[in-house]
Amino acid sequence: MDRQMASGEDDLIARYFRPLATDPGAFGLIDDAALLKQSGDDLVVTTDAIVEGVHFLPNDPPDTLARKALRVNLSDLAAKGAVPAGFVLTLALREVSDEWLAPFARALGEDAAAFGCPVLGGDTVSTPGPLMISITAFGRVPPGKMVRRDGAKAGDRIAVTGTIGDAALGLRILKGRIAGEGLDAPSRDFLVQRYRVPQPRNALALAIRDHASAAMDVSDGLAGDLAKLCAASRVSAVIEMAAVPLSVPAHALLGKESADLETLVSGGDDYEVVCAIPENRWDSFIAAARQADVQVSSIGRVTADAAAPQFLDATGKPVALKRLSYSHF
Repeated sequence: MDRQMASGEDDLIARYFRPLATDPGAFGLIDDAALLKQSGDDLVVTTDAIVEGVHFLPNDPPDTLARKALRVNLSDLAAKGAVPAGFVLTLALREVSDEWLAPFARALGEDAAAFGCPVLGGDTVSTPGPLMISITAFGRVPPGKMVRRDGAKAGDRIAVTGTIGDAALGLRILKGRIAGEGLDAPSRDFLVQRYRVPQPRNALALAIRDHASAAMDVSDGLAGDLAKLCAASRVSAVIEMAAVPLSVPAHALLGKESADLETLVSGGDDYEVVCAIPENRWDSFIAAARQADVQVSSIGRVTADAAAPQFLDATGKPVALKRLSYSHF
């Protein structure tokens, strides 16, 4: 890197991201590395990238991209029962523009403060290709208490937070695939916002840690991610499709050409949490969820066999899903 490029990168970091580096271990972003203080806890590490044309549209507002990039990682920490500790950012830009970077940095700083997850460092690079934002986030849990995917047991309830399928519908609206189907403007805006700005369930992280036998965040679609959890735990599950929680706008579209149940449970980008809860912990888990003000729904049970999870319609008949989740490859 020549002196001019290095100076430009240093100026970019100093202007937009150094003000966000409030943790002492970030050293004001003037060093090559950051320092996370020891606390006696286990350190949970997760990383996710979002890429233009894959995870977001070219005309999505920069403030929503900042929030989405951080929140998809916070969602992983929530599912592990971890408290956020900080993150590092890699930003690949085609050009440097104050019009884009200022709202991006402002929103990133607001979310970092709101979720208690300060920026610790990162890297900025130029690219001739699509815009890419990659975040690696760190969280803390007491020793041995991280909630893994592989602990579900037969008889556990399958629970999911929030509502499912909104983001998939929001993306369809943005792509012009849902039009003239009776949705009012607030409903359309709600679905679009659910796609652009996930709502990670970090308020429920401690309850997940204390109650769940297994958990993961729902990023690629409820059906596919549940199948991954079951495979890791060497169990299966029976899911009642009628119990899968849907928002009012999603209900309004259900059954129309643009939205069937398969679309909702396999569309991805929900960033909710699916978890297995032992029956004797269910009541206290629900009480903790109410206290955290997070909606939780029971949608089925873990079963002992190793077959793929079954999804049943309202009459109890199995529903054959043509696809379970979004796949990059």
